[in-house]
Amino acid sequence: MSRAVPRSLKVLALVAGTAVLAAPLASAVPAAGAEGPGASYTVTPLRFTVEAGGRSCAVDADLYRPAGVDDAHPAPAVLATNGFGGSKSDGSTAAIGKAFAERGYVGLVYSGLGFGKSGCLISLDAPEADGRAAARLVDFLAGTRAADDGTRAGFVTRDGAGDPRVGMIGGSYGGAVQLAAASVDPRIDALVPLITWNDLAYSLAPNAADRATPGVFKWQWANGFYLIGEGQPLLAPSLDPSRINSLGCLHFVTDACDTVKLLNSGRLPTAATEKMLAYARGVSPVSYLDRVDAPTLIIQGQSDSLFNLNEARATYDRLRERGVDTRMIWQSWGHSGGQRPGELDLGDPEGSYVGQRVLAWFDRYLRKNAAADTGPAFAWYREGRSGYGTADRVPALSQKLYLSGDAKLVDNRTKVVRGSRQYSNWLFPTSHSESSLAGTIGLPDPRPYDTPGTYLGWTSAPLTEPVDLVGAPRATLQVVSPATERVQDSGDAADRLVLFAKLYDIAPDGTKTLVNRLVAPVRVPDVTRPFTVELPGIVHRYETGHRLEFVVAGSDTAYSGNRGIKPVTVVSAPESTGTLSLPLVEGRVG
Repeated sequence: MSRAVPRSLKVLALVAGTAVLAAPLASAVPAAGAEGPGASYTVTPLRFTVEAGGRSCAVDADLYRPAGVDDAHPAPAVLATNGFGGSKSDGSTAAIGKAFAERGYVGLVYSGLGFGKSGCLISLDAPEADGRAAARLVDFLAGTRAADDGTRAGFVTRDGAGDPRVGMIGGSYGGAVQLAAASVDPRIDALVPLITWNDLAYSLAPNAADRATPGVFKWQWANGFYLIGEGQPLLAPSLDPSRINSLGCLHFVTDACDTVKLLNSGRLPTAATEKMLAYARGVSPVSYLDRVDAPTLIIQGQSDSLFNLNEARATYDRLRERGVDTRMIWQSWGHSGGQRPGELDLGDPEGSYVGQRVLAWFDRYLRKNAAADTGPAFAWYREGRSGYGTADRVPALSQKLYLSGDAKLVDNRTKVVRGSRQYSNWLFPTSHSESSLAGTIGLPDPRPYDTPGTYLGWTSAPLTEPVDLVGAPRATLQVVSPATERVQDSGDAADRLVLFAKLYDIAPDGTKTLVNRLVAPVRVPDVTRPFTVELPGIVHRYETGHRLEFVVAGSDTAYSGNRGIKPVTVVSAPESTGTLSLPLVEGRVG
């Protein structure tokens, strides 16, 4: 019997937890920043009326001004906004204003469009809406426009007339908006986006084999955000007409609503799907990174099934290809939890490796300290080992393994045993990776599992030395599925075969660990041809005596699955078999 958690319970968990997605940012911020005698900074609530996305709407903000900063003694500024479902007042957003004001920066934190007391519809950080709204706040920091009450900021360092020295930092929804803002406003001098996306089409309906083919709906995450977004007028009561959409949605822009409805329908007709992909990508960094020139320090979480490490890698690669100064850190925590001692704490940024990197980044690009060390191009958190690993590039694929017909994962093609194996999905999920958001809000989550007969696995021999994997493994596969072949050209992508690839760590006692509960959903473009699967990036040490297992499953509880029963056969032979390539930085799989 399936142990899947009922969908209704998962959605309730999502609604309860979405507002705390960036909670680790809010840890232990000192109370010394309160207004009053001896305070190190003052906080002034402000309201701005801006034009964004074709609407006029209010933006609710707080200005953090350090003591001693005035027109004669200006300071650079840090601009930030909330994660999805939050506001300027939530712990993680307020923490940013406090932390940087205490370190001499002018802080301006605001509620993003459609959240808190800010107006307008939720447009998923679209450059022409959310990006333009941020640019109007940069105008305020430049001293060229006033807040609605007449307040002006003549105390921000300027690089020229109308050009303030300003950086941005924030996580998740407050991460992507930085790239959107920089794409429409070249005055922004530095970015620090945390745990955010590159391509929402990949984030919410990923296809690890072919991004041109509609992916597999990540229904738990997507519906949780949808419910939080639609509930904003109830969670933050307002009669502001700019917050209401009368065209089928309550609080989102229409295209965003239509995308979620299409994905939930279980149908993916060609024309509608192409429109959905175009919209999701159009509001995503993947579509506008060529207009971003601000130096960017990307911080992504290893424990993150919403925006995995591959998203950060895609943004990192594109910016560096264009010559933008870009560095990347893979920290432990993300949307799926994973907080570890010594990780980023804005209450004490000097006390963590990531915090020191953030301060150095702003020191270099906002305070113009040429001696500030902005660190290596790439760094990753090494659990159970001291410090972070560093390198001048992301590790490349360095070892290829082969899928043998006897269920073994072997290191040489000549060791492949000729054979044929089969699995079949059921009409309900029989494999479990995670209950999305459980790790963030502390709910129990069943261990990952696969039901016999509904998956295939290939296992290595016990390792003779530790193996460190850093990056995104890649598999090449070919499957046989006559039931899929008969319907895959129907004009509805939902008729194509869906499968899930993943990597386990098997301990000597048989205990299996799905690394960070990550899977690679695939909607196979064409079952008559080989296809390549890019698994989510992981950082993991396989200890001596452990075994690596590569699994292909027919379903997963966190995603939509196959339409109908589609048996799958995988054939192996020395001259033709599937492969698994690994980015290793230490050891080899023997």
